[in-house]
Amino acid sequence: MPRILAFILVLLTWAVFHVWVARRQIRQGREYPAWVRRTIAGATGALFMLPFAALFSRRLELGLGGSLLQWLGYLLLGLSTLLITLTVLVDTPRLIAQLWLALRKRWHARRREAETEVPSSATPASPQRRQFFADITNYGIVGGAVGLSAIGFAEARRVPRVVEVEVPIAALHPDLDGLRIVQLTDVHVGPTIRGTWLDQVIEVVNGLDADLVALTGDFVDGFVDDLQPELAGLARIESRHGSFFVTGNHEYYWDGPAWCEAIAALGPTVLVNEHRIIERGAARLLVAGVPDVHAERHVPSHSSSPRAAKADAPAHDLSLLLAHQPRSVFEAAAAGFDLQLSGHTHAGQYFPGSVLIHLAQPYVRGLATHAGTQIYVSRGTGYWGPPNRAGSPSEVTLLTLRRG
Repeated sequence: MPRILAFILVLLTWAVFHVWVARRQIRQGREYPAWVRRTIAGATGALFMLPFAALFSRRLELGLGGSLLQWLGYLLLGLSTLLITLTVLVDTPRLIAQLWLALRKRWHARRREAETEVPSSATPASPQRRQFFADITNYGIVGGAVGLSAIGFAEARRVPRVVEVEVPIAALHPDLDGLRIVQLTDVHVGPTIRGTWLDQVIEVVNGLDADLVALTGDFVDGFVDDLQPELAGLARIESRHGSFFVTGNHEYYWDGPAWCEAIAALGPTVLVNEHRIIERGAARLLVAGVPDVHAERHVPSHSSSPRAAKADAPAHDLSLLLAHQPRSVFEAAAAGFDLQLSGHTHAGQYFPGSVLIHLAQPYVRGLATHAGTQIYVSRGTGYWGPPNRAGSPSEVTLLTLRRG
């Protein structure tokens, strides 16, 4: 029942915002002909409905029609959020100003009742001037949303660029100096990202001369029976010491344990509160992995525990934790890990998410230090939902350990 109520609340909120956008476009600015107003209302209605249709079509066998519907729905979802955001940003100051003027007018009216005359300093704005600025604002909202959607689409669909990061570690064992770790995360193979795109990413990975490859979750948005062939590229990853996978939250939306088995069958080592020891010369590197921090909601036996992942570990020179969400760093630091690699945030993916994400996660992107544990948060390799990465480009990360 709470889920139904939450869905209804989201639906109503989404509807209110679209009504707001439509009213802004129709009632602010010039007097449009009736057919134009109906077109704006219909287009806004499509923006409201099609993303939900795309989401529900995932559960239906619609073939090519379902695929096209999902593409259209996710594209419009991105456009809708941008239209809503820009409309709110423009209208909120206007509404505050209107409220202030109304209160000021009421205050002057009361003064006129008490005094004989109060001179008014307000000069009515020209209707033509108001219409001009309202038109420009409306065109700016629509043009800005369309432009950011186009830029974000191109950014999302390209093969991610390689982001090179040097991780300085005090007293690093000399034999670990220069160790190269390639990180992929948040690929989200599913409705709009397929195996052909992942294959191009794997080609990039195989050209980076990696010592090990870290796969930090959210690789899928669908069930094993539908998507396992699309992840075949994971079997072709090349690195000296192998590839290691941990689950993200999205694996558990589509049967997390089944995905653990399927990905392990492709070659990567799946770490569920476990560790492995990698020997490099005389040095020993502990590579540990934990499930997503909320995995126990779906699979109680997958409760995330950095401490358990490190338990009974033999002597080692450096400890690395793979954890999907940056929030794991609190327990990772308490367990004494030297470095954590995470994803999940997408760095907000696109505006306004790129701002709001800071309210939800302690670390959003890049390299940081928490209580002695370094953490690197990738912006993600793919995208989720709208194919839009305006302002938050995707990445394939190459981390090199340096004695520092």
